[in-house]
Amino acid sequence: MQPASIERHLVSRLKIKHLKLLATVGEQNNIFKASQLLNMAQPAVTKTIRDMENALDLTLFNRSSRGVTPTPYGEVLIKHAKLILSQVRHVSEELVSLHEGVSGHLNVGTLLAASPTLLPKSVARLKAERSNISVTVTEGTNDMLIPKLLIGEIDVVVGRLPEVQDEEGVESVALYYEPVSLVVRKGHPLLAKKKLTLKHLVGQSWILPSEGTVLRREIDNAFHAANLPVPTNNVESVSMLTNRTLLMETDMIAVMPDQVLKAYEEVGLLQRLPIAIKTDLGPVGYTVRVGHEYTPAVQFFLQTLRDAAAGMGEVRP
Repeated sequence: MQPASIERHLVSRLKIKHLKLLATVGEQNNIFKASQLLNMAQPAVTKTIRDMENALDLTLFNRSSRGVTPTPYGEVLIKHAKLILSQVRHVSEELVSLHEGVSGHLNVGTLLAASPTLLPKSVARLKAERSNISVTVTEGTNDMLIPKLLIGEIDVVVGRLPEVQDEEGVESVALYYEPVSLVVRKGHPLLAKKKLTLKHLVGQSWILPSEGTVLRREIDNAFHAANLPVPTNNVESVSMLTNRTLLMETDMIAVMPDQVLKAYEEVGLLQRLPIAIKTDLGPVGYTVRVGHEYTPAVQFFLQTLRDAAAGMGEVRP
């Protein structure tokens, strides 16, 4: 197996439709489902995969009664197939933008800190000025969204930036720093307690971000610094709708960025507890792929992010 011979085969024999087939089978883990999505006969999909495996002398998928799963060779090919397909999409969007003005499709990944204010403001401005740009928003955590960013399924991730860039191939831009507050429903018993301290909160029910996130670690550190055990009666959730409903219907406590809380305080749904939790959180900003040439739609969106972030929090050098 020589890189040069594989490259010659890929350049001369592999077509865009083959890349789409690989990506679809990899996503579905089922040849029948993939064939339906591709509008192809199942035997034709099976034959195409076999032909690619024979030509490369590599097994791309393991077969079982439950479907197919990519081998390590298949995972590499699928990853790069998705990158190439995303570039094809970008080329088509850029050509249309040159002909008709800025247009295209934007895939945005969002973290909790950006969901209530920064992202909606940015998208609203984008749609007001460039209505022919469509937007898809995916909510999650960095460990879910960054891999999608790296293979081109997401164009930009917006939210609180990680302290360390664990993933090669990405770069982050800080926009502002934002504190967090402890939040409960209006009328919560703890609001009437005098001289409230973290000790009173240890045995309470909590809504917390996932383990491994920066915010979760900072919350745990605050309890450790006070020589207290970390809360164990908790629900892990980054869903704004779920968290809001749980807070309003129970006596649970949550940690929210100030921009998130302000929207609920204004309509009288939630209140902050009169206790400060010391955190050293990273800034809110956006993450993109390194060295990637952005489509006009992405370039325009990044500018709307910078404009919308103005005045939303502390800006540090």
